Amino acid sequence: MQIHADPITVNCRKVLAGLDFLGVPFELVHVDYFKGAHKEAPYLSINPNASVPSMVDGDLVLWESNAILQYAADKAGIEKAYPKDMKIRADINRWLLWESSSWFPACYVYLVENCVKPLLGGQPDSDVLAAHDAQFHKLASILDNRLADRTWVTGEHPTIADIALAAPMHLHGWQKLPHARHKHLNRWLTENVEPLSSWQKTWVGEGFTTQRQSAALAEAM
Repeated sequence: MQIHADPITVNCRKVLAGLDFLGVPFELVHVDYFKGAHKEAPYLSINPNASVPSMVDGDLVLWESNAILQYAADKAGIEKAYPKDMKIRADINRWLLWESSSWFPACYVYLVENCVKPLLGGQPDSDVLAAHDAQFHKLASILDNRLADRTWVTGEHPTIADIALAAPMHLHGWQKLPHARHKHLNRWLTENVEPLSSWQKTWVGEGFTTQRQSAALAEAM
């Protein structure tokens, strides 16, 4: 299995953390997002949407990060991570769809304004952030309520839904996500998801620095 990705992006980290969580071996093919490699001909033959990540497994080519997680979970046969019970699986699928259609866009605004723009020499647009604040808190409240009486989103064990839902928040400090007042959501993220070894291994820091880049910089110093 090949994963064409740039580890710094939300959906790429989601897949890389998810595959490690599932114990699925893969080859990482780096696609430099900031240099626009995802928009160039070699990659477009794999993913005409010019988005990352993509998966190639034999003759199967998949894009959409949550579809990759679903496929990998079934391939690995890790029952707890993606149960075959119809009702539990439907619940997980519901949260995967909600993440991609609602939660990701709500969090992404903060990533663009507070991370990407300053990195490129711009400034956050306070009007844009203010305009999206209510929507973020509306959605955060939904997830917060879900987590009020449970450790994980869909049961007693972490599943691919937890990985997917945490991904848009993966730089929450740098993003300046206003999630702290949602205490159950904040507890789930900081006490349950972030300590996972798969989350630690795919760490991304301010300036979109990966763990490998940070280690290389430390050695050079």
